[in-house]
Amino acid sequence: MSYIPHTDADREAMLRAIGVESIEALFDDVPEAVRFPELALPEPLTEMETAEELDEIASYNLPAGEAAVFLGAGAYHHYIPSVVDHILRRGEFLTAYTPYQPEVSQGTLQAIFEYQSMICELTGMEAANASHYDGATALAEAVIMALNVGRGRRERLVLSPAVHPQYREVVRTYTQGMGLEIIEPGPSGDGTQSLVAAIDKDTALVAVQTPNFFGQLEELAGLADAVHAAGALLCVVTNPISLGLFTPPGELGADIVVGEGQPLGIPLSYGGPYLGFFATRKKHVRKTAGRIVGQTVDTQGRRAYVLTLSAREQHIRRAKATSNICTNQGLMALAATVYLSLMGKRGLREVAELCYHRAHYAAGQIDELEGYSVFQDRPFFNEFVVQCPQPVSRVNQYLMDYWGIIGGYDLERDYSQRANQMLVAVTEMNSREEIDILVTALAEVQND
Repeated sequence: MSYIPHTDADREAMLRAIGVESIEALFDDVPEAVRFPELALPEPLTEMETAEELDEIASYNLPAGEAAVFLGAGAYHHYIPSVVDHILRRGEFLTAYTPYQPEVSQGTLQAIFEYQSMICELTGMEAANASHYDGATALAEAVIMALNVGRGRRERLVLSPAVHPQYREVVRTYTQGMGLEIIEPGPSGDGTQSLVAAIDKDTALVAVQTPNFFGQLEELAGLADAVHAAGALLCVVTNPISLGLFTPPGELGADIVVGEGQPLGIPLSYGGPYLGFFATRKKHVRKTAGRIVGQTVDTQGRRAYVLTLSAREQHIRRAKATSNICTNQGLMALAATVYLSLMGKRGLREVAELCYHRAHYAAGQIDELEGYSVFQDRPFFNEFVVQCPQPVSRVNQYLMDYWGIIGGYDLERDYSQRANQMLVAVTEMNSREEIDILVTALAEVQND
């Protein structure tokens, strides 16, 4: 409950505490022209005029479906079966929120239960929650869980520099002020050897990404052994589509598996809303943030679903909560559930194989271009790094202006030592003809 000051003395005390002289001073950052009660607003529009103006603004956008997209770096342009959106738009799902009353929420609870079951099967883990805001949040919550499992006795985190840079930033934001030592050993993309060397008795969690931020596959088996020998937990960040083709992290010794669920039937949508999936071992389930739905039977012996665990601050005392995450991306989890149900094991494997083979075809073609070279020293999935003859920003501008192609990610934005290096992503949406056009366009950039 918020506190409302009732007397002038109360207000003055609060103002002194935050270092301002008056209530009005709190609004100094708001331009005077738009301050209440004299708002300098334009004249109102009719509904028709408003729709026309919004349509004009929208026309400046470039939808992913109208361009060749080779940009990934954590969000990917995949095909979404039409039935996914049709299910999401059903009123009983679109407007549903927290299923506190199981007797009237069986549909929502079952959908969440099915989502958890599929994430467990996909990752090779024993338990999954439902869910987190995005992949970065899921990794940050994995850190909090590892600290809780260690009961505060361990204060060291080892993060691979090849974990998505924005994920690592979110971890630092989550843990600021906690007195933790966060280590990011070795140069980016050098494998897991430097991670093993950085593990000690104070390490609570080691986080690695595979395929990593550069699209390369990491070796987990030896890393898992070293992490567990030190009594720490291993968290693996992964692309869920890649799990249709490669061994799931749970079978390679991971204690926690997290990632971005956007590739599972969720559109790019300017960066959100997305879905953070989180799976772990059963023995750690009571330290898991968010909520978990379980299956049971009712008084008449019929199958039923309930919120089994939800150790968050809305349900228990804040001091005992595993996290202050207050909700989940329920609609996005439903989208992933529908997508995975439609695709099945064979469909997901087919998508993964298309991404893999088309990416390797593109890498081979680009590597033959004069002035370009592709990093192919380690296995990769659907993304790869290209050394360009010019700054990536210039290459991408040329691709967009003359070919209508959305180029790859400029790695120098996050890694200063990777000047002129582009991260190219290829999915099932990129046909061979589209890849050939990209290769032709890159050759023209070199000759321009």
